[in-house]
Amino acid sequence: MTNNVRLRDVEEADLELFFRYEHDAEAVRRSRFTPRGRERFMTHWATKVLGDPSVFVQTVTVDGETAGNVVAWWDDHRRFIGYWFGQRYWGRGIGTRALTLFLEREKNRPLHADPFADNTGSVRLLEKHGFQHTGTVRYGEHEHAMLVLRENSGPKPGAVGDTRTPDASAPQADVGSAAGSGS
Repeated sequence: MTNNVRLRDVEEADLELFFRYEHDAEAVRRSRFTPRGRERFMTHWATKVLGDPSVFVQTVTVDGETAGNVVAWWDDHRRFIGYWFGQRYWGRGIGTRALTLFLEREKNRPLHADPFADNTGSVRLLEKHGFQHTGTVRYGEHEHAMLVLRENSGPKPGAVGDTRTPDASAPQADVGSAAGSGS
């Protein structure tokens, strides 16, 4: 495999894989997300994701195979981002590349994300793309990190996904203040 990561519109056949990925036991453990039953899952995707013109969703492919999805949606007045990848695509830089491509297309800022606080891979992925901790939120008994990508945020200089050319004359951010109050 060459790990050629691309984004494309969601096709009906993708939904079956997305459903299986959502039911992966390790993914459920890491995300603390309760998977939906098949009918509820398909209805959710048909009405709340694909049926809502304000939602932007892309299928992530790796070497032509469906690897997962990245989605942005409105929750009240805040735009959120989420993603889900099949386990065989974890730890290979695929999420990093997919999120970089997605953020080039999704222009709304700020963008919010709320991964389970102990899902260090997901939290690190967001941090690499310039998301900053703003606090925590509880969903039932689980604590989630609240992160935000602001208007002028982007990947940390030198981080994977950083496509900016270094400019020695540009002012540098105070890295010490980027941690925020979240954990």
